[in-house]
Amino acid sequence: MTRPTEPDAPAAAPPLWVVTGPTASGKSALALELAATLDLEILSMDSMAVYRQMDIGTAKPAAADRERVPHHLIDLVAPAESFDTARWCEAAAAALTAVHGRGRRALFVGGTPLYLMAFFKGMMQGPGRDDALRARLEQRERDQPGSLHEELSRRDPVAAERIHLRDLRRLVRALEVLELTGSTISSQQRQFDRSDWERPCRIVVVQRERDDLHARVKLRTEAMLAQGLLAETEAIERSGGFSLTSGAAIGYAECRDFLRGRYKDQVELRNRIRRNTHQLIRRQTTWLRRLPGVVRMTPEAGVSGLRAAFETPESPAGHR
Repeated sequence: MTRPTEPDAPAAAPPLWVVTGPTASGKSALALELAATLDLEILSMDSMAVYRQMDIGTAKPAAADRERVPHHLIDLVAPAESFDTARWCEAAAAALTAVHGRGRRALFVGGTPLYLMAFFKGMMQGPGRDDALRARLEQRERDQPGSLHEELSRRDPVAAERIHLRDLRRLVRALEVLELTGSTISSQQRQFDRSDWERPCRIVVVQRERDDLHARVKLRTEAMLAQGLLAETEAIERSGGFSLTSGAAIGYAECRDFLRGRYKDQVELRNRIRRNTHQLIRRQTTWLRRLPGVVRMTPEAGVSGLRAAFETPESPAGHR
């Protein structure tokens, strides 16, 4: 009598593809061409593209590009709404399931490292929110602008390096965790330091030389202002305003300051946007340097280089 054949082990899920890199690195253009070539759907990994109306300052893909390649996780909420990493992870999981349900493949694209780390490595299980504490911290920042980042720099310099001084929501959360647990948020985000990935993935980081990035930021800033970034900001203020999170977005935060008379002219506005974008790039680069098991490439490698990086038969980051 022959023994029954053992069932085959279920095949491992193929790794998810991710294109990331600092602002102005050219990652989105490369990813769009790759998605069009391989018939992929793009899942945006940009923390500010989730807001409707915020089009110019977030450099959202043009309507023609969205028709050419399906994009998801863009225009999810109004600028006045709060939106955090946990909500994005939930939306990303739902979008990914829908893409796979159609028998198609997804390509994650964006430069928000916290979204990448949380989705592919897992969220920190921190303490619940304390609304009274948050209100006190927010009021202190209104009374003394910059005071929360200054305090965080003293008490948790690792977190302060990663959080922009205008990112009130994340500053408040970091100080809230400190007050409620007695430990820094950076020490509790240990899942980000693990060598493996909760979701198997293959990640390509698009990077440029510093001077090249700075030149591109200059052109990008001038283009956004010429396209009407100030008018877009005014329209949002009139139609409901910004939340703490959306209002901290680089470009919009400076335009709001300009509209309140805090800068002497548009030259200072332009320079402030450029300076703060450079600071953002430094923070993004710091995060991206920590990523294990990734492929790093320059834009000169082109779509063929990007495709080869994904299709090379090597172990994905999640399987290392």
